[in-house]
Amino acid sequence: MIESADRDPLPREFFDRPVLEVAPDLLGRTLRRNTDDGPIELRLTEVEAYAGAIDPGSHAFRGPTARNGVMFGPPGHAYVYFTYGMWFCLNLVCGPEGHASGVLLRAGQILVGAELTRKRRLSARHDRELAKGPARLATALDVDRSLNGTDVCAGPDAPLSVLAGAPVEDHQVSNGPRTGVGGDGAAHPWRFWIDGDPSVSPYRAHAPRRRRT
Repeated sequence: MIESADRDPLPREFFDRPVLEVAPDLLGRTLRRNTDDGPIELRLTEVEAYAGAIDPGSHAFRGPTARNGVMFGPPGHAYVYFTYGMWFCLNLVCGPEGHASGVLLRAGQILVGAELTRKRRLSARHDRELAKGPARLATALDVDRSLNGTDVCAGPDAPLSVLAGAPVEDHQVSNGPRTGVGGDGAAHPWRFWIDGDPSVSPYRAHAPRRRRT
């Protein structure tokens, strides 16, 4: 049974906290995407924290740019970036304005609109793979740069919102190094996931790119 409180949008105060508090607290929450074809909702099962100026793994580590400007704005907004020339990834800005921290949404379980996501994720063999990984999540939810800067606290009718959902207990949460992060940020155990959930993506260590000779 879905409690009415589970459908309440998270307030901006939820995101206006240190990123290492917000990230694990997002697990179990409901991400809602309103598309032209209908709503899609997923339960967040895996996230990663990025801490701006103190985090070499963050896009904001070297300061504001045209690409990362949303991260320096108020909390509770979406930061969408394009990577590897083919994929979008979705982040939620948190912490006080100007500190540029954010949470990468890595994976989730589709609760509503699976038929819509299957059309975008034709390679998924099972529904648990529809949003298994940050690029897959963004693809399944039809997320692109047009949603960059979206206020996720504006309510359930906004293009993107985060509903209260059913947060998980501390003993259900695992954490470890972030996927694909190298250098000084490689050891930070800032990836959080719901232990044993089949929608969580596999961990992959950073693999340095080989220079062409």
